[in-house]
Amino acid sequence: MRTRSRNVPIPPSARGRLLAAGALGLALALAAPPALAHDDEEGGALERLRSSQEEGGGTCSAEERRELAALGDNFAAACELAGNDFADLRTPADALKPGESDSSDNLSLISNIPKLGAFDDVSALNSDLAFKGGYAYAGNYNGFMVYDVTRPKHPRIVAQVVCPGSQNDVSVYGDLMVLSVDSSRSDDSCASQARPASEKDAWEGLRVFDISNPESPQYVAAVETACGSHTHTLAPDKRGRNVYVYVSSYSPNAAFPDCQPPHDKVSVVKVPVDDPASAELVNEAVLFPDGGNPPGGYSRETSGCHDITAYPSKDIAAGACMGDGVLLDISDRAQPTVIEQVRDEENFAFWHSATFNNDATKVVFTDELGGGGAPTCNPETGPTKGANAIYDIVRTAKAAKPAKPGKPAKPGKPETRGEPRLEFRSYYKLPRAQAATENCVAHNGSLIPVKGKDIMVQAWYQGGISVFDFTNSRKPKEIAWFDRGPVSDTELVLGGSWSAYWYNGHIYSNDIQQGFDVLELDDKVVKSAKKVRMDVFNPQSQPFYNN
Repeated sequence: MRTRSRNVPIPPSARGRLLAAGALGLALALAAPPALAHDDEEGGALERLRSSQEEGGGTCSAEERRELAALGDNFAAACELAGNDFADLRTPADALKPGESDSSDNLSLISNIPKLGAFDDVSALNSDLAFKGGYAYAGNYNGFMVYDVTRPKHPRIVAQVVCPGSQNDVSVYGDLMVLSVDSSRSDDSCASQARPASEKDAWEGLRVFDISNPESPQYVAAVETACGSHTHTLAPDKRGRNVYVYVSSYSPNAAFPDCQPPHDKVSVVKVPVDDPASAELVNEAVLFPDGGNPPGGYSRETSGCHDITAYPSKDIAAGACMGDGVLLDISDRAQPTVIEQVRDEENFAFWHSATFNNDATKVVFTDELGGGGAPTCNPETGPTKGANAIYDIVRTAKAAKPAKPGKPAKPGKPETRGEPRLEFRSYYKLPRAQAATENCVAHNGSLIPVKGKDIMVQAWYQGGISVFDFTNSRKPKEIAWFDRGPVSDTELVLGGSWSAYWYNGHIYSNDIQQGFDVLELDDKVVKSAKKVRMDVFNPQSQPFYNN
């Protein structure tokens, strides 16, 4: 049974601003997307888009491409989806209307804080989340927010820091916060302006803040990295004295002095916990010395990684690298090394992100078909594209010991330290068709710490939030969901949940246009998870839950 309501509607004035600023029209078409970075309107993404348009690629008009490129991330990949025009897509008869919301009976929205001030603009997209103590840190293309979430039903704003530089993905460790900047800026300051990536003096990379006082974060360091920092991942050393940051970036261009092909690497930045001002680049680890996924197929050519999820306590990481999914050995924090590599040339257009189960025996990879800027949750696209792919991590078996005289040989036992292999098991995709004006595809999520179960909550942009059980990796099933109607039912306006994560008993979501959401999952299956308490949580740096 579902509950349909009109909670948290878009104010008419805001709706008008969104439509005026973000209308993309209905002419975009549904194919293999080009990955984009350096995403300011005057930066590298627009230059690449203009070049693609001149070459006749895709079906977007020049103006539509400019609008998508100005919003950044990989959204302009929607222009390259081949097969069906938006006008050919059918909106379900029972689809939600703008301002409406719907959910399963066991999941409810309990609070929302709308975007405000410098972030109250269609181009100021909300992005990723991180947590420490009673605070949530929420990225936005124009800076970041700090929320007090000690009372989840009544969260409050404690700080808004204006510091432009998409995506401003955020992570925290100790008294430090790290931000990713993947847009070419005039310098590393919070007063910087957009600059073309073709300018040698342009800057992009990591910013580091001191958050010992959450109400007054202080900017303490910046490190420039090749091709900027689209996302990043923290991997503290064993003693906790230094935190290593794996910087994911991609889409090099020979015209960009600081982002040269082939860019088959990740930058590694070392941040001393007690002296963050001395943060420095310590390595550029080449992941694909023989080249990643080649161009010309359905999957995107690999030229870097979009996202890496580390499991520091197990010295392993999973990388979603455009046309490749990989496992990494991170026992040497400064030298991540690929130990397994897989491809899906039929269904995965763009390997986007990864999540381990608690035992690190499975990985959920996501496919960001259309770059997050297209409506792909529909029958026309199907259930295996723009979906999750669930892989088991299978290790080799120990050889059987020689039999003693007169006794049979014993079979080998699973080798817990052998080289892992990724074996595909199934796809999982949001099971509800969405409106033709809703950008929808698999995006960021996290585990819910249920003992003996593999349960994940995940954002699907305007597809909303889905909670699914993949304990049986061959038969994942949804157990809860929440969805809003489209920002517009006449035009595609980028919106929806960017990230949805479980933290200390509740689900938190950063909605691109609607703001900061808190949801409550009331289900006996997750009852034990509500007792699990964390002091810090970065979804891309998975903790081990011992429950």
